[in-house]
Amino acid sequence: MSLLGVSILTDTGRALAEGGVTVDLDMTLFVQLGFFLVLLFVLKPTLFDPMMRLFEEREKRIEGTRHEATKEDERSAKALAKYDAICAKGREAGAIERDALRAEGTKREQEILTQVRAEVAQTLEQGRAAIAAETTVARKDLEGEVRALGRETASRVLGREVAS
Repeated sequence: MSLLGVSILTDTGRALAEGGVTVDLDMTLFVQLGFFLVLLFVLKPTLFDPMMRLFEEREKRIEGTRHEATKEDERSAKALAKYDAICAKGREAGAIERDALRAEGTKREQEILTQVRAEVAQTLEQGRAAIAAETTVARKDLEGEVRALGRETASRVLGREVAS
């Protein structure tokens, strides 16, 4: 190597050690720039523009779907609120009907109990009257038998016939 080559290597090594970058300006830079510009003008309308339209269309569809989903959420929330209101009205009407039926049942129960109590009281009164009548008949029958049994008992105890 020549002294000049060693000097360039030393300068390059020093520049790299210091963190600097050296750029050689030669024809390859202009060739690469030319390739870049040709590819840019060829690929932009054939690849990049359609891809950008595709991305924009996809973004529009996503936003449209999100908007539709938001509308659907609002619609379902309204339907749920309507459903809850209808259910609340139904529960309220059911409670009113239940209370009315309960009151009617209680009233009917009281009527039946009053009727049954009256029938029981009447049956008891009839039973008491029948018992009283039977008691009176039994006492009359026993009065006649008491005298005869008393005479017979006295006769046995005394050992002789007792006159009435």
